[in-house]
Amino acid sequence: MINQTAVDTTDEVEELMDDEINEIKKKSVSGVVSYFFRTAFLQGIGLVAAFILSAFFSPSDFGIYGFVTQIIGLLIFFSDIGLAASLVQQKNDPDNKEYRVAFTLQWILSWLIVGIILFLLSLGFIQEKVGMAGVWVLLSLAISFPLATLKTISSIKLERKLFFQKLVLPQIFEQLVFYTLLIVLAWRGMGVMAYAYAIIARSLIGVVAMWFIEPWKGIGFLWNIKILKSILGFGLKFQLNDFLARIKDQLFYLGLAAFLPLEQFGYIQWAKNWSMYPYNLTVQNVMAITFPTYSRLQHRKDLLKKAIEKSLFFISLAIFPILVGMSIFIWPLTQVIDKYAKWEPAIFSFIFFALSIGWAALSTPLVNTLNAIGHINKTLKLMIMWTTLTWILTPIFIWQFGFNGVALSSFIISFTSILSIKMVKEHIPVVILPQIKEALFGASLMSLVGVWGLKYWARDLKTLFMGMALVTVVYSLSVLLVGGKRIFRELKGLMIK
Repeated sequence: MINQTAVDTTDEVEELMDDEINEIKKKSVSGVVSYFFRTAFLQGIGLVAAFILSAFFSPSDFGIYGFVTQIIGLLIFFSDIGLAASLVQQKNDPDNKEYRVAFTLQWILSWLIVGIILFLLSLGFIQEKVGMAGVWVLLSLAISFPLATLKTISSIKLERKLFFQKLVLPQIFEQLVFYTLLIVLAWRGMGVMAYAYAIIARSLIGVVAMWFIEPWKGIGFLWNIKILKSILGFGLKFQLNDFLARIKDQLFYLGLAAFLPLEQFGYIQWAKNWSMYPYNLTVQNVMAITFPTYSRLQHRKDLLKKAIEKSLFFISLAIFPILVGMSIFIWPLTQVIDKYAKWEPAIFSFIFFALSIGWAALSTPLVNTLNAIGHINKTLKLMIMWTTLTWILTPIFIWQFGFNGVALSSFIISFTSILSIKMVKEHIPVVILPQIKEALFGASLMSLVGVWGLKYWARDLKTLFMGMALVTVVYSLSVLLVGGKRIFRELKGLMIK
C-alpha cells in the first residue's frame, strides 16, 4: 500500500536536486567550520574578559548588570515578533517589499521599546534598585534596539544565502570593541558604568560592519497588511515560543533580581553566565547554521536524519568535556587566585547550571529541528511545560536551599528534555545514544580523574594547569580508544566533494 502522506508531500514540494543538495552541504559545512572557529575566537574573548572582570567587579556589580539585562531580555520579544525567523524559514526568497514591511514594523517596535524603558525609568523603582549607573546602562541598552534593527535585513539575507562565515564578522568587531572598552574602563575603576559606554560603542560598530559586508541597497519603509499577514503566519507562532522562553527566563530572573539581595543575584548571574560559555561556543554556533539548513532539507528526511545525528555527535564530543572540566576546576580556581575567593559561594550554582547545560546540548538541536520542519506547535508544548515547571519548582527550591535552589531546580527540570527526543522521533527516525556514547564515556572517565585529584589541583596555579592538561589527555585518549575510527569517518564524511 502506497504511503499517501509521502505522495502528497512529493506532489506539494519540489524535490531538491543533487546539485542543490551538494551546494547546501558545501555552504553548510564550510559555514560550520568558518563560523565555529570565528565564534570560538569570540567566545575566547568573552571568556578572557569574564575572567578579568570577575576580578574587578563585585557580586553586586554583576547583580546590577544582570537586573537591567533581564529587563532588556524581556523586551526583546517585542522588537521582532518572529519576523526574522519567518523570512529565513520560508521556502521562496523574499522580495524587497517583504523586507521593507518587516523592517518598518521592527523599526516601529524598537522605538516603542525605547519609550517603554523611559516610562519605567520615570517611575523611579529601577533607579532605587540599581542606582544611577544602572539607569545609564539600561538607557544604553534601549538605544541599541533601533541600531540593531538596521542590521536585521542584511543578517537575514546572509542566513538565507548560508553565508555564515560573513555573518559572524560583525560580531567579531562588536565583541572586540565591547570587551576591550569594558576591561579598560573597569580597570580604571568605573564599575558598572563601564557597561554603558561599551554597549553604545558595540552597537555602532556592529551597524557599520554589517552594512559594509552585506549592504541593503533597497532600504525603505513600506506598510502592506497582506504581506505582513503572510510573514507573521509562521512568525507569530515562532515568537509565541520565544515569549514563553522570556517568561521562563527573563521575567522569572527579573523577579529573582527584585526579590533577592543584589549580592545573591550577582552570584546566580555570575554562575549562569560562566556555565553558558560552553553552550554558546558549541550548541549556539551549530544552531545558527542548522536552522536555515534544516529548513532547506525539511522534505528530505533521510538527509535531515543524517544532519541531525552528525550535529549531536560533534556537539556532544565538544561540550561534554568542557562542562565536566569547568565543574571540576571551578573550586580549585577560587582557592589559588585570591581575587576569585569572593565567588566561592557561587560554586554549587555553577556546577548545577553546567550539568543542566548537558541536557540542553541535546534538546536544543532537536527543538530547532521541530521549528525548521514546521512543527512549531510541538515546541510550544515543550516551552509551556518548561515555563510552568520553572515557575512552580524554583521558588520551592529557593525556600529550601536559598539562592542555590535556582540552579538545582534548573538541573532537575533539564531531565524533561528527553521529551524533545520523543517528539522528533515521531517525524524523523533519529537515534541518540550512538551519537553521544563516545563523549559520555570520555567525560565520565575524565570526571573520575579530576575529582580524584581535587586536593592537588587546589595547591597552586602550576598544579591547577597540570590537572587541566591531565584530564584533557584522559578525555582525548578515551574517546579515540572507543570511537577513533568513527570520529575520522565522520570527519571524512564532512569533506566537500
